[in-house]
Amino acid sequence: MNFDQITSKENSLFKELRLLQATGSKGQKARISSGCALLEGIHLVQTWVGDPALKTIFTSEAGLKNAEIAEAVYSQIEICPDTKVYQLDSALWDLLSDLVNAPHIAGLLELPKSSLVAAQSLANLDGDVVILDRIQDAGNVGTILRTAAAAGFTQIIALSGCAHLWSSKVLRAGMGAHRLLDLYEGWTNQQVLSAVTAPLMAATAEAEQDLFTLKQELLNPVAWVMGSEGQGVSDDLLAQAKGVSIPIDPRVESLNVSTAAAICLFETMRVRRT
Repeated sequence: MNFDQITSKENSLFKELRLLQATGSKGQKARISSGCALLEGIHLVQTWVGDPALKTIFTSEAGLKNAEIAEAVYSQIEICPDTKVYQLDSALWDLLSDLVNAPHIAGLLELPKSSLVAAQSLANLDGDVVILDRIQDAGNVGTILRTAAAAGFTQIIALSGCAHLWSSKVLRAGMGAHRLLDLYEGWTNQQVLSAVTAPLMAATAEAEQDLFTLKQELLNPVAWVMGSEGQGVSDDLLAQAKGVSIPIDPRVESLNVSTAAAICLFETMRVRRT
């Protein structure tokens, strides 16, 4: 099967891919403007094989000689025949990916509407929620998404100031969890307080309430708020939430936010299973 070739870094589509990879506000603006994110690597592409949201696949002549890559490409075409496939010149892969010895496969994914729709259009958001309050490290954000999916928390709200949920680094750290989640971005504190119906539980070191003494509160839907690495949960949300602390050795000042999220979410799961 012959695929269209991209041989120059000046190609307009290739330039678009580079923009989607950009860090910070530049990349976020490009992803929101185009409504697309870039999936890098075989694992992420495999996660979305069979989904029409995987609009375009990029590989190379060398990539198609890899059995795993070839299977992903041809499976996607068979299930979703409208998928477009491009072969990039091998030299372009070093410009496209910052991964060492990156496999020659990437995908252009159409973002779900929940990531693009304004919060004002939602009347209520019922059930369990995880709220990310200005968490800026992409690795932490992706790890929390992966943990939330594993713990059965499928609704995630990222407040303004968070690392973009569809950035390359967050996608890699999420390891495919994005496909299992309903992701909402760019919300304000007030929008959270207006739309989220579950009671807010804020993980904070200063709280008197011990996580492991919670029982009845965790049996019903809950909205866990995880605060930024440096500042913690914002005062506005903290004022409306029940503060919950994780007991740790007093010689240790605090936990990494992704570790704290894992403990809170899996303790919620444990309580509901007993």
